[in-house]
Amino acid sequence: MANLSAGGCQCGRVRYQADTSTAEAYLCHCRMCQRATGGFAASFVQLPADAVTWDSEPDWYASSPIAQRPYCSACGTPLGFRFNDGAGIDLTFGSFDDPSAFKPTAHAGAESLHEAWIDTSALPRQRSDETESVVSRWHAVGREVPE
Repeated sequence: MANLSAGGCQCGRVRYQADTSTAEAYLCHCRMCQRATGGFAASFVQLPADAVTWDSEPDWYASSPIAQRPYCSACGTPLGFRFNDGAGIDLTFGSFDDPSAFKPTAHAGAESLHEAWIDTSALPRQRSDETESVVSRWHAVGREVPE
């Protein structure tokens, strides 16, 4: 039975539907993924290629001789990773409308893993809507802080 999840880029130009019945989430720490996403790791949800339907097509960047990455050229959102053989696709965790059901099951690209960024549970936490520098800027443009 299909478990459909929707997602897309920040501006909404690129949208997709994905059957996540067989999805596996993981973190990739390789330097290419770090550079492609700007993070300490890329968080991906791995799916068969035929499990994803693009409602509106992304742009594609040939990030290496063996792979390409979908993204939105309007807002810059990285949307995933796909080997050139097309056997599967990995969508970025954050591009799903509701990513809360996914739990990471593995670390890939561990040669570039930054251990200090793995367990951050002891660090202080602050919500965006409790951060005055963020709240005041949103209020200055007549809006509330988005989720």
